[in-house]
Amino acid sequence: MKVGLIGSFGARPQQFWAAFLRELGIEVALPALSPQEVYELGRESLPGEGAHVQALLGQVLELQRSDLLLTPQLLPVSQDAWGEALDELLPRRISGLPALQLVPQEGAALLSAAQELGQRLTHNGGTVRLALERVRPLAQPLKASMPPLSVASKQTVAVLGPPALLNDPYLSGPLRQQFAGLGLHPVYATDLPPEQIQERAERFGDAPAGQRWLNGAQGLLEGKSAVRGFLYVYPQRDAAWERALSRMAKAGRKPAAVLGIEPGQSDWTALETLRRQVGATLPEEQA
Repeated sequence: MKVGLIGSFGARPQQFWAAFLRELGIEVALPALSPQEVYELGRESLPGEGAHVQALLGQVLELQRSDLLLTPQLLPVSQDAWGEALDELLPRRISGLPALQLVPQEGAALLSAAQELGQRLTHNGGTVRLALERVRPLAQPLKASMPPLSVASKQTVAVLGPPALLNDPYLSGPLRQQFAGLGLHPVYATDLPPEQIQERAERFGDAPAGQRWLNGAQGLLEGKSAVRGFLYVYPQRDAAWERALSRMAKAGRKPAAVLGIEPGQSDWTALETLRRQVGATLPEEQA
């Protein structure tokens, strides 16, 4: 039995799953290709889909000789087919893939999913309990504090979008580089304390999980005087996230811009427009 781990888990959840599976005596497969190679592999197979789906698919294709693939659950917004049923939709679009299982990222839900999976793979409750006890600390999220909201000589803008996009260094890297030369200080929703987002997200109980998360993050930041504007980013070609974020931008009380991003992007007009709206000064203008 070989189980592949999709790398977009993030370092700590991936450590948990790798350690847990090895405790069970199961071979673990991890992605080894470069992020660009992975993205190109996925883009060639599903050219019309969002960049985050293409990057995830690239890892799936790299690890397709596994018997089972574990992939993190995406946070869906309204009418978001990939976020709602990735494990069902992907095998329909690409034939010959191994079984996919969506798993949560951290906490009690992660431990519960691990126990269920371990039992299914080993049929040995004692072995599963012992393995869980040994790796349990890796299931607990690290304590997070509020990131700095102010930086000297820069205007602060909040950046909201799918965690699968913001947490991927390859996909969000070009955006982060753009901020360096614009006199802006970005605060990413994925850097906020999860428990504070969750507290505000609970007020939107009927909305899809991704929309609740977005609303919680926006609610946490919108009342901060240091935050001068909002940048809503979505994976290029992802209509569901574009619609959800465009609605938020129109309903917000502060300057906002909506920007589709993908590797190799050259059009940053929306970010430049937001810079002017919040009154940020370019570094060369400050000299």
